[in-house]
Amino acid sequence: MEILNAEQFFLRSLTLEDAEKVEEYASDYDVAKTTLNIPHPYPKGSAKEFIANILEAEKEGRVITYAIVLKEDHDLIGLISIRPVMEHRRGELGYWIGKPFWGKGYGTEAAKLLIKYGFDILNLNRIYAAAFTDNPGSWRIMEKCGMKHEGILRNHILKEDKPIDLTFYSILKEEYMNL
Repeated sequence: MEILNAEQFFLRSLTLEDAEKVEEYASDYDVAKTTLNIPHPYPKGSAKEFIANILEAEKEGRVITYAIVLKEDHDLIGLISIRPVMEHRRGELGYWIGKPFWGKGYGTEAAKLLIKYGFDILNLNRIYAAAFTDNPGSWRIMEKCGMKHEGILRNHILKEDKPIDLTFYSILKEEYMNL
């Protein structure tokens, strides 16, 4: 995968060497509570297995995942991915940022880079994302990227056996081209 550059960070392939930082940030309850797939408490040592599973899914073409890495010190601060469904030319965007880096615009800039990648390189027609309705930080990222609100699916998922509402956003290639 090619490296994607922003002003303060770059996106690069995820590696097993990233496990320690992934585990550090994923272990934070405030990060875990905003995602469907990060358990809390985060099982010690499970980041290597998580990364191995991601790398296998990438080989199979099911996902493209990037590490978000600061240019100044090369520290991993989060992950961002797109799950393409090429037969329908659509992709689902997903991301999380380590709590020490919230509110600095990294999530928005990373999402913009991956949306551009999805349209320009993967030739997708539609990119969408979902967030818990009680996670405005995530859906504000979507809005800042030009995504339009599509609606809320009530009690759409279970997190820790509790029903959670999801809010969905998307952007079409023609809308992206007009930004």
